[in-house]
Amino acid sequence: MPFGVAFVPHSDHVFVDAMPSNAASTLVEYTTTPSSLVRTRVGTVSGASLIGLAASPNGRDLVAADGRGAIVLSLARVEQPNTPTSSWVRGTLSSGGQDAIEAAVSPDDSTAFVTLESSHEMGVFNLSRAEHSGFGASDLVGYVPLGQLPVGMAISPNGHYLYVTSERASANQQEGTLTTIDLRRAEHDPGHSIISTVWAGCGPVRVVASGASVYVTARESDQVLQFSAAGLASHPATALTAHVEVGAAPVGLALVDDGRLLVVADSNRFGLGAASNLAVVSTNGASSLTLLGYVKAGGFPRDMAVSGDGKNLVVSNYGSGQIEDVVVATLP
Repeated sequence: MPFGVAFVPHSDHVFVDAMPSNAASTLVEYTTTPSSLVRTRVGTVSGASLIGLAASPNGRDLVAADGRGAIVLSLARVEQPNTPTSSWVRGTLSSGGQDAIEAAVSPDDSTAFVTLESSHEMGVFNLSRAEHSGFGASDLVGYVPLGQLPVGMAISPNGHYLYVTSERASANQQEGTLTTIDLRRAEHDPGHSIISTVWAGCGPVRVVASGASVYVTARESDQVLQFSAAGLASHPATALTAHVEVGAAPVGLALVDDGRLLVVADSNRFGLGAASNLAVVSTNGASSLTLLGYVKAGGFPRDMAVSGDGKNLVVSNYGSGQIEDVVVATLP
């Protein structure tokens, strides 16, 4: 059951984690080549439930959502041949929240953000302090309050904003939300860092951002929504600029081809007779989305990541236990 996917910055190495079995999670490293994925390393992390993955921009750490926070892994130790898996873990970031699911690291590598799905908030951790002073309770800076079941996160290209999806606005609402957060303020005052919260279709679960636009998969709406990045910060009520129907229950998404295309994981998670595939959508500028076609996928395509050179897109097919490598230049 592969879940999280993360490329090492400026590298052709990609990591994938798998849901836990027998109180341990599997972490696998692959190298992308022009014709295939080559598995270069595999190991198990005991006592962990690794889910969402994020590599720090400096290439030092791999942060994996786990339990009440995240486990921080040393990429240098993971990639060093013959190192015991017990040495991979730098430490654990822990909170009072529940069911951590996705992780993100600030552009300056100082802060880790983790969505806590069952406690309806995002945990903020001082990653720099944890690494220099030892991991402990003081690493937790605080929480950003969110809607029900927060999951996806994305940092704006300029590093000013953090976007988070919540599947429901509240327990009795069907529609979910997209929250825009002042990233720098969240690092020291997370409880007062929200800039805006807007409606984002039914079951929004993942988000990606370009300089001009923010894109969200609305899983229960079978849609991708496009928002103006500037509008979310200054005029949120009119920030929604476009939407497009894709396949069944879209989850993961990624911008490729310098932001001209979106690839969307149509998970068919609920098995309603539709197909699991990857929808390819043209962004057409700032106010239009066009469905171009589909690429085959395995069962329940879930998360994805783009290589640093933009040539490869790696997808975790959670339901069929497969990793899929898409050559971006061959997309419709």
